[in-house]
Amino acid sequence: MTAFGYRLPAMSSLLVWGLLWEIIGQLHLTFFVPPLSQVIITLVEIIGTPAFLKALRETAIAFLSGVAASVLIGIPVGILMGKNRLIDEILLPWVNIFLSAPLTALVPVLMVLFGFGMTSIIITTTLFAIWIIILNSRAGVLQINRSLVEMARSFGASPLDAFFKIYVWAALPEILGGVRIGVIRAVKGVIIGQLLISIVGFGALFELYSSNFLMGHFWAVLLVLFGMAFAISEFLGYLERRVAYYAASR
Repeated sequence: MTAFGYRLPAMSSLLVWGLLWEIIGQLHLTFFVPPLSQVIITLVEIIGTPAFLKALRETAIAFLSGVAASVLIGIPVGILMGKNRLIDEILLPWVNIFLSAPLTALVPVLMVLFGFGMTSIIITTTLFAIWIIILNSRAGVLQINRSLVEMARSFGASPLDAFFKIYVWAALPEILGGVRIGVIRAVKGVIIGQLLISIVGFGALFELYSSNFLMGHFWAVLLVLFGMAFAISEFLGYLERRVAYYAASR
């Protein structure tokens, strides 16, 4: 980040927004936005409580399960769509529909099919993340130089060898980009699932704190959620930059 010719630290924008938040909170313009200092103090108070740890565990299980399912299903499906025209023509319209559709409207259907438990929340999280992973994996495969695949075949590579040693690695930059965006969408999916399907995890804390107007507690939990999403996104962004040379070699 550069301002007036000076290079600023990477976290400068967050510090500016934090300072602005503190000023607005101290002015008491609205009860909905307490001072950031008060939110941090509240976070320190609740972060070790049994209720918070239970909510964190339930949210983490649903989130990680949904992301894992999205990755394990989305990457192979996207690669198959990129390398097989028939599969691509069959699945691409549906992927585009689900990517652009308001997935929250499907939550009642999931509740009828899978009940009100953790299964429905995990499926909701998966549905929010998987489609962008499929499309990015497909896009990565479409960028591969076909001579790489032909060379692998000429040296006797099986379709399975080509899948793991050519397609996955050559499409890796786009795959990681899709996973990074999918993780961000999964955060939204897991909270929507916990609010609409079963009031558990962070969804239960949001419901409790908002209904009792405990806005300091509300923002403290939200900070934890944003922090988790930001940390995972930055880590995947770092991996994405590290493997960028694969794209150049295509």
